[in-house]
Amino acid sequence: MLRARVRRWFAALLQERLLLIFGLLALALGVVDPRSWGHYRGWLDLPTLLGLVALLVSIEGIRSSGYVQQAAQALTRRMRTLRGLALLLVSAAAMLSMLLTNDVSLFLVVPLTVAFGAEAEIPVLRLVIFEALAVNAGSTLSPIGNPQNLLLWQRSGLSMVEFLAAMTPAFLVMTAMLLALTWFAFPARALRLDESDAPSTSASARDPAPKRPMLGVVAGLLLAATVVLLQEGRASLACGLVLAVFVLTDRGVLKQVDWLLLATFAAMFLGLGHLAQWPPVQALVQTLDWKQAWVMFLGGTLLSQFISNVPTAVLLSHYTTDYTALAVAVNVGGFGLGIGSLANLIALRLEGSRGALGAFHRISVPFLLVCAPLVWLAQRVLA
Repeated sequence: MLRARVRRWFAALLQERLLLIFGLLALALGVVDPRSWGHYRGWLDLPTLLGLVALLVSIEGIRSSGYVQQAAQALTRRMRTLRGLALLLVSAAAMLSMLLTNDVSLFLVVPLTVAFGAEAEIPVLRLVIFEALAVNAGSTLSPIGNPQNLLLWQRSGLSMVEFLAAMTPAFLVMTAMLLALTWFAFPARALRLDESDAPSTSASARDPAPKRPMLGVVAGLLLAATVVLLQEGRASLACGLVLAVFVLTDRGVLKQVDWLLLATFAAMFLGLGHLAQWPPVQALVQTLDWKQAWVMFLGGTLLSQFISNVPTAVLLSHYTTDYTALAVAVNVGGFGLGIGSLANLIALRLEGSRGALGAFHRISVPFLLVCAPLVWLAQRVLA
């Protein structure tokens, strides 16, 4: 029994390519550039990991309750076209990311989108990709929209209004591009419901009750508490609260959580954190003149493609005092390759399709190539 379970876990692990890649990167750097435990503890970013645990478990509780499916059924029947649904979900993801951070927004919107896929014939993966782009665009405006903005806003000493003003040109370009692309990428065809979920004259049939309403209520309250606690920097308390509630009331929810996703992020934080502080990388960074605006923009955008935008923001913040320029660069760098932003990987993993990363790149890389020059021009003209 134990041997069979180990085999299943090993087989599942072999399917986790990103986990294996980042894990091997972390191991290789640990061999060629050994560091003290304090460095690894810092790179692991426990507050972020604990926050992700709280979010994953809370959202799984809501999903298991049936509320997400109920919301999907109700909203699908009220939307007339695929284009209308896409514009609604993309806009909602962008707006939520300004207030709740990009990661939290995806934990809310992507499960709802996946549930829509069970109710109507929609391109779920394409919608999720656009939602990932949306939270990157929306969170660009807000000083609390993503980790890099929060870090750089605090270092800049600017007021919230001043930071918003500095980020507005980039935000407007990203959002306008995204909405225009959404309009053309999703046709205005009528939504086709699954025959098994055809509309009924009965109100209860149209909007069936959730399977486990109390589970949904408890999980919803825990999610709200988690968001508040995360914004106050109390990730460990949020994680402890959520785990304690479900250990005592419903351990089945914990079994459904995607723990390998958390392992992937842990390996990513270790590997990329070490890579950003690897002497050859730092030597390369130090050869560039970061006081030049174009170097900061191009360098921040490109470096984000290799070590993600949060480590890039941390690394380059030591070489500049123009923190809003750096914020623009690393937010633009969230587009392009999936590794550019943690939000991209979260969205694709929550959707769960094979080949999702390749599909993401076919949309996100061209988006970056067009968006980056336009953002640069807007910053030069409007900032």
